[in-house]
Amino acid sequence: MMTGMASYRARFDATVSFTNGGGLQVQGFLVDVPAAEVTPAQVGELFLDSLGLLMAGDVELTNLEIVEAAHKGTRGGPSADGRPSGDRPTYVELSHVIRDGMVTLPNLPGPEFGLQLSREASRELYAPGTEFEIGRISMVANTGTYLDSPNHRYPDGHDLTGYPLDRLVDLPAIVVRVEDSGRLGIDAAALATYEVQGKAVLLHTGDDARFGTPQYVENAHFLTRDGAQWLIDNGVALVGIDAANIDDMTDGTRPAHTLLLGAGLPIVEHLTSLAQLPPTGALFTATPPRIEGLATFPVRAYAKLP
Repeated sequence: MMTGMASYRARFDATVSFTNGGGLQVQGFLVDVPAAEVTPAQVGELFLDSLGLLMAGDVELTNLEIVEAAHKGTRGGPSADGRPSGDRPTYVELSHVIRDGMVTLPNLPGPEFGLQLSREASRELYAPGTEFEIGRISMVANTGTYLDSPNHRYPDGHDLTGYPLDRLVDLPAIVVRVEDSGRLGIDAAALATYEVQGKAVLLHTGDDARFGTPQYVENAHFLTRDGAQWLIDNGVALVGIDAANIDDMTDGTRPAHTLLLGAGLPIVEHLTSLAQLPPTGALFTATPPRIEGLATFPVRAYAKLP
C-alpha cells in the first residue's frame, strides 16, 4: 500500500547512439519519474542518468507509458537522494502486530495471552479505587516480526545481548524492491547496483500481503547464497525481508542464515509495509529486549523518514 501522493515510473523501449560510434537498444526499461506529466525528453535524460552512460548522443523512445508504482531509487531519479514524494508520516511501522493465537509460520504455535493478576483481584491489594492488571504471554521466540542473532545458527554465537544499539538503531536503509521481478530468489545480480556499505538492506518482496495465511509460505521470496555473500563482501550492516524466511525454505542447509549470522549480521524476518518507504534515505530500527541466552525475539521495527 502506498501512502501520501502517488509515485510514478516510466516504462519504454529505447535506442541510444553514441558519439564515438555504436549504439544500445533496450526493451521494457523502467525508471522513476517525478510526476505522471513528464515529457519523453525528460524520460530520456533520466534513462541516461540511470545507466551513467558517457558519450551518449541521440535517444529515441518508443512504447512509452507512465505507470503508478513505488520508486525504486534509480540513479539520477527523483528518489535517488531519499526524498519521499508527497507528504508522509515521520515514522512507518514495519512490524506485524502480535495477537493472541496468531500464526507466524504454520509449524509454530501461536502466542497465548492470559492474566497473572486481574483488575478485580488487584482491588484486594490496593487502596479503594486503585487497581492494576498484570498480563502473561507464552510464545515461541519466532513470533511476528523478529530478529535473529548468531546464536540462532551457531552454539558459540552471541545472543540477543550481543548487539550494541548502534548495530540496530537508526541504520541508513536501502529498500530493494523485487516484488515484480518474476523471480523468487534474490541473487547478487539483483543487488549489484546498490551501495550497501554500513546500510540496512530491506528486501521488499510483497509477500507480507499473505502473512497469517497458508499461502504465506508458498512460493516465498528468499535471499540466495551468492546474494548473501555479496552483501557480506560489500559491508552490509543488517538484512531484513518481508517474507516467510530469508532462506529458500526447501533448502535445509539455510545458506543465507549460515553466511549472514556467521558474519555476525542481524537478520530481521517478517517485516511489513516496506512499500511505504522511499528507496533510500530512511533510518531503520529493530530492537529486541536484552534477553540473555535467547537467540531470537520479536522486535518493534520501524523507519524514520527523511
